[in-house]
Amino acid sequence: MMFVKMCLTNLSRCNARLYPPHPFLYFLRSFSLWSMKKDPDLEAALLRNRRWIVNNQIKNIILRCPNQVASVRYLQKKFKTLDLQGKSINWLKKYPCCFEVFLEDDHEHYCRLTKRMMSLVEEEETVKDMQEPVFVERLVRLLMMSRNQRLNVVKLNEFKRNFGFPDDYIIRILPKYPDTFRLVNYSGRKSSMEIELVSWNAELAVSAVEASARKKGSDPCFSCCLPSTWIKSLERFHEFNETNYISPYSDPRGLEEGSKEMEKRAIGLVHELLLLTLWKKMSIMKLGHFKREFGLPEKLNVLLLKHPGIFYVSNKYQVYTVLLREGYNGSELIEKDPLVVVKDKFGELMKEGLHEYNQRRHLVNLEKKKKKGIVPVYSDKTKEGNTEIAEQDYSGDKLGGLFNPEERKRFYGVLFDDGAP
Repeated sequence: MMFVKMCLTNLSRCNARLYPPHPFLYFLRSFSLWSMKKDPDLEAALLRNRRWIVNNQIKNIILRCPNQVASVRYLQKKFKTLDLQGKSINWLKKYPCCFEVFLEDDHEHYCRLTKRMMSLVEEEETVKDMQEPVFVERLVRLLMMSRNQRLNVVKLNEFKRNFGFPDDYIIRILPKYPDTFRLVNYSGRKSSMEIELVSWNAELAVSAVEASARKKGSDPCFSCCLPSTWIKSLERFHEFNETNYISPYSDPRGLEEGSKEMEKRAIGLVHELLLLTLWKKMSIMKLGHFKREFGLPEKLNVLLLKHPGIFYVSNKYQVYTVLLREGYNGSELIEKDPLVVVKDKFGELMKEGLHEYNQRRHLVNLEKKKKKGIVPVYSDKTKEGNTEIAEQDYSGDKLGGLFNPEERKRFYGVLFDDGAP
């Protein structure tokens, strides 16, 4: 901190005409743009969403294999793409409720999903079939918010899981609705394939803010989710809210770049996009890929940070994410999409398996210590079954270890935070 203060003091004394600003000052300025008071509940919500991501990817790899059985050797090759280290067999054995590892022909290990896991897979597919009309409506809304009523398929694929779209939505959904969607390619390049809206749907061209206002019989405006102690932020929010609401489904081409009207539409558009997602959140980097299509400003991060009453910006896991505050009550989603309910069950199954694995390893380690004549002494908290202690107890054991102790502790912290509410 002293170094930072010295740099700022010295730089402020420089004559701007003789001494150009030091690069370090630019770094500080850019860093300060991301300053936002941490919300423990929303940070916990972000952590909870990470529980199933890695194993969900492994699940999808196994399902794509012949007979839905994958060799552990094949999964090992895929580990790098999942940004995982160590031996895949050790990772898989950590989740016995999700993955069944077996030896075939006495020389090679294979993996398949457990019956409980397959049951969840079937439940997820059933939900996706039932949710097809919802997916169609979401896609229509996305296309209507875009400037030319069409979106690049490659870019949209980055968002498909945010909105719950099936991996094969292009061939699973689009052909059923030829009067609504069509695939076009005006440049001829494979990467330029786009989904275009065939007909405008006036009934769906109503934002959630407008729909809520109609029910109340009031003018459309945003909700603020800040404590009363945030006086200045509340004042800025009310000042912003007093200006006329501009629908994200309106044509932005008549708006002046950098104007208050353009800002109002951009905030409304991000608000509507987040409401359409499963977890009411989205990566700012991915959202930035659609600046041209949705007419968003270049400095989108700065715009979002100007409105803390509507959005919460987090850099958890070094990935900047924007959450819609009104979508959460504490760390819990207020309204859970049926797909989210299934994925929560998946997360609980993973956690159950990890707990079972920890307990088993804990007992093995205790037996080893007894043979060596070592009698461990635990506190009352440990006796209550704290799984974190179980992890630490065998962290020095090399058998079956995926990471070194510090790395494993970090990774467990990412996937499963037992202290999260």
